[in-house]
Amino acid sequence: MQFTVYLLLLGVILILQSTVLETVAIAGVKPDLVMLLVVLNGFLLGTREGAFLGFAGGIIEDLFSGSYIGLNALSKMAAGYLAGAAGERLYRENIPIATIVTFFTSLAGLAVNYLLLLYLDIHVSPLHALFRVALPGAAYTALLAPFVFWRIFRHIQVRSRDL
Repeated sequence: MQFTVYLLLLGVILILQSTVLETVAIAGVKPDLVMLLVVLNGFLLGTREGAFLGFAGGIIEDLFSGSYIGLNALSKMAAGYLAGAAGERLYRENIPIATIVTFFTSLAGLAVNYLLLLYLDIHVSPLHALFRVALPGAAYTALLAPFVFWRIFRHIQVRSRDL
């Protein structure tokens, strides 16, 4: 049941990300809502759930966008796993910590994406990738973390109470 809810949520997020968020892009950079959901869930639930949701969300994003299948899946899986590892070591109920974790794990996921592109012989300037894509994208995604964190946190608390 919970898995289907996350899949539906990922579908809605992808539609929202490809339509509405195009209008709020700043200098061509928009927040990655799939990454945000993956990182915050990984941070709150652990490495296994973060990696699994990251892989599922990345595959859905790859299928939705029609790009290289598995590219987003691997990068978001890495980000979800890293967020889960950070959540096991840090205080989970703190919004500034969740925001910082979101920034750094998003940055790590984008770095994995860049390395996979290099492996596929798609060359992008490292400075352009870092300063025009990775840093602004991670910062924009992290700025949304405080607004989404409590919704996910409350959902997880209610779900754990029902079990």
